[in-house]
Amino acid sequence: MAVQVPSASLAASRFADRLGARFESTHRDSAVSRVGATEVKVDVSDALAVEEVVVRTKRLVRDEIIPVELEYGGSAHDAPEQLRIDLQGAARRAGVFAPHVSHEFGGLGLGMRDRAAVFEAAGYSLFGPLALNCAAPDEGNVHLLEQVATAAQKQMFLRPLANGEIRSCFAMTEPAPGAGSDPRALATTARRTSAGWVINGRKWFITGADGAAFAIVMARTSGEPGSRGGATMFLVPLDRPGLHIERNLDTLDVSMFGGHSELAFDNVEINDNAILGEVDRGFEYAQVRLGPARMTHCMRWLGAVRRAADIAVEQAARRKAFGATLGDLGMVQQLIADSEIDIEASRALTAKACEDLDSGAPSAQITSIAKTFVSEAVNRVADRSLQICGALGVSADIPLSRIFREVRPFRIYDGPSETHRWAIARRVLREATRERNDQ
Repeated sequence: MAVQVPSASLAASRFADRLGARFESTHRDSAVSRVGATEVKVDVSDALAVEEVVVRTKRLVRDEIIPVELEYGGSAHDAPEQLRIDLQGAARRAGVFAPHVSHEFGGLGLGMRDRAAVFEAAGYSLFGPLALNCAAPDEGNVHLLEQVATAAQKQMFLRPLANGEIRSCFAMTEPAPGAGSDPRALATTARRTSAGWVINGRKWFITGADGAAFAIVMARTSGEPGSRGGATMFLVPLDRPGLHIERNLDTLDVSMFGGHSELAFDNVEINDNAILGEVDRGFEYAQVRLGPARMTHCMRWLGAVRRAADIAVEQAARRKAFGATLGDLGMVQQLIADSEIDIEASRALTAKACEDLDSGAPSAQITSIAKTFVSEAVNRVADRSLQICGALGVSADIPLSRIFREVRPFRIYDGPSETHRWAIARRVLREATRERNDQ
């Protein structure tokens, strides 16, 4: 995909060129064909084949996706649909499209552990996950639909979503005092009628809603706000009468395709076929989605800060000050070392969580621990990298300030660190109480 990079991005483009060898060298050499005109099929039946997908993804990101990201300044909130189509076409030709989707629905069928390195490689560019069709919220919605949807729903919603023909959104968060960090505050209602259901309420910060074909909507079907349970998921086309995008939010991050929107549901009528799973089990199904989605967020943002750290190392190795290169200075060395420690520790925690998810072991605790640690670690890495690069890092000549802005909300998205710490501590205390009572 040939793209002309504007002159304002030339400095960043030069950095991307210099980082190309470093980006590639973290994995073994591989006899991988360059991206051609036709889609490449990859057999991912063993670890070596998964490694090949990683190498292909790295090459695609370096050669095709980063130049496009530079052209758009990393902003995809109001990017044209053709951008997504072109990027995903490049991923198809590279044989790395939809790594997380099952073979049945046209993907590579990677489990959680195997997809970690692929998602990280994609995340090296802010547009990489979009290209591979593994960006939020679609990636999490694909997982949920594969687990919960009926056969008819899979054909109507999952298949075109997995194939990149359409986009989706997940509509749970509401304006205060509705559902946010506490999902039990869910205020949007779905009332049963003779013809099906009528949904009323407001949702906000719904990622990707603008241009999406459908939403997975969480609505209260029993109880009151604050009650445990009583939520149901519905598959709602966004062109239903009474469903409106009231506004698109102006936010710190700008790399999510379609941005973040506020939605109004005013007597939106749907039939029983729109129910995803069973009535009143929505909170239970949300956990099916949230655990894996938190880990895939970790993978993608680790890729972004790996890039930030690489840029900082490149600058430290070449920039001279105080009679030496920055990399010769002890305090800069500490910043670099601490970032490497954070990245490797984040990978290890993510891998442990993914192993538990793949095996079906209880994973609520480890996914909360991993999400909390990684969301804070990627912020530390981005901050240190910017600090090493000084004024250059603050400027738009290299993408550090952009990455810094993009990773900051991760400490809030999919549960803020404070909520996760509260949940982690409660589980530990509950287990301690149980053990004491068993003595």
